[in-house]
Amino acid sequence: MTSNLIITIGRQSGSGGKEIGQKVAEKLGVKCYDKELLALAAKESGLCEELFQSHDEKPTKSFLYSLVMDSYSFGYTSSGYMDMPINHKIFLAQFEAIKALADREPCVIVGRCADYALEDYPNRVSIFVTGDDKAKIKRLAERNNVTEAKAKEIMMKTDKERSSYYNYYSSKKWGDVRSYDLCVNSSVLGIEGTVDLIIYFANAKLKKNQK
Repeated sequence: MTSNLIITIGRQSGSGGKEIGQKVAEKLGVKCYDKELLALAAKESGLCEELFQSHDEKPTKSFLYSLVMDSYSFGYTSSGYMDMPINHKIFLAQFEAIKALADREPCVIVGRCADYALEDYPNRVSIFVTGDDKAKIKRLAERNNVTEAKAKEIMMKTDKERSSYYNYYSSKKWGDVRSYDLCVNSSVLGIEGTVDLIIYFANAKLKKNQK
């Protein structure tokens, strides 16, 4: 089992989770994987990268859709794998890519059920970043240059998709405090304060594991 420190970050839309993950990685001198994970999983599985992008943290599609999209896949040859719906293949490829990544290097991974994929890794620290609705909506409105009403729609839709994806593929519940090592409200601590807390917590867990 790897001794690499892996920090996984689940996040509500508008909480600044991606930015927080990037800043944590920067301060620790490691890489942060978000969308980059899709290209990595595509390369290692032989599946088309566009498929990963279209299924990224989305709830499962209909069985008919899976059968149609399946014609675009290639790579694995076992009959069980070939009969698997495309959304399951994509999750499996990401699952394996996450584990391979954790074995190779210490890093920060944002979203994509990484905490579940690495639940048996002792040096995996799972974080969930939440925030007050008002602050999240304001951040999304500024980032997407839309009204706050539109930003609220984006927030609710994104969180619903992430929740459905996580709850379907993992044995845990998205956003439930029992599913993570640490849950933090970025609206209370701010981006930098949240980053510092995560690093402090991760180092404390690592030291405890080394005793």
